Amino acid sequence: MMTRRSWLARATAGSVLILAGRRELLLAQPAKVTVTVYKDAGCGCCNAWVEHMRAAGFVVDAHDRSDVDAVKNRLGVPEAMRSCHTGQVGGYLIEGHVPAGDVQRLLRDRPKVSGLAIPGMPMSAPGMAQPGATVTPYKVIAFGPGTATRVYASYK
Repeated sequence: MMTRRSWLARATAGSVLILAGRRELLLAQPAKVTVTVYKDAGCGCCNAWVEHMRAAGFVVDAHDRSDVDAVKNRLGVPEAMRSCHTGQVGGYLIEGHVPAGDVQRLLRDRPKVSGLAIPGMPMSAPGMAQPGATVTPYKVIAFGPGTATRVYASYK
């Protein structure tokens, strides 16, 4: 039979171990990554993509601009890769509705590319998808340096 004193001792020891484990978990969490996004203030799909990125754990620094093309020109986004908004994260460009998982993979793997893009605005991409809408296959393209491109991910 367990006495009150031994039960309290075991409960206290267990609590200390649990709290210590949580402390280690908290210390092991990676720092939040900030994505800087340039978008048109009135674009609902851009705002939905920003929320998609926040839901995935990114900190988003959104800048509403009336001259998003001027930003794309300054940053060197190839015209063939352009979409409605442009982001910068970890030294890479993110053009359009690229899924957060692909951005996380890009930052983890650090390939020698300028960035990722989803040219155009496919209806199934994050921020574009509408409940009940037809699923549209699309590809995430890794671009640069220069004119080099390759398929980074495909979605069906």
